[in-house]
Amino acid sequence: MSAETDMIKLYSTRILALASQIPHTARLDAPDGTARKRSPLCGSTVTVDVTLADGRIAAFGQDVKACALGQAAASVVGDAIVGLDRTAVQTGRDQLHAMLTANGPAPTAPFDGLAVLEPARDYKNRHASIMLAFDATLAALDDATATA
Repeated sequence: MSAETDMIKLYSTRILALASQIPHTARLDAPDGTARKRSPLCGSTVTVDVTLADGRIAAFGQDVKACALGQAAASVVGDAIVGLDRTAVQTGRDQLHAMLTANGPAPTAPFDGLAVLEPARDYKNRHASIMLAFDATLAALDDATATA
C-alpha cells in the first residue's frame, strides 16, 4: 500500500464526519476548572472547561484547534463526557493510549466510538493530537478539584 493510500484510509469519511460535528464547542461562562493542552509536535490545542456536580461532569465546553484526527477524538469524547467522573475519563484515556501505542483493543463504552481511530496506530506523530481531548479534560478536572 502506498503512503498516499494509507493517508486516505487514515482520514476516512467517518473521521471527517466526526471532526465536523464536535459537540460542546461553547466555552463555559463560570467553569469550576479549565485547562489547555497543546501538542508540541503539531501545535494542535484543546481547551476544556468543566463544571462539576457530585464529582461528575455536569457541564462541558471545549475549544478544539487540531487536525481532523484530534477533532474526531474530541467529538467522541465530547459526546460521552457529561455525567462521567474522573475515574471513567481516566479509564477512557488509558484505553485510547493503549490502543494507539500497545496494539490494545478499542476503548469500551462510552468511548467505543474512538475505534474509528485505530488506523492512526501507525502514525505516532498524530498520537499527541488524538490524546488532547482526554488530557485537557483530566487537567480541567484536576483544576476544578484543586480550587474546590
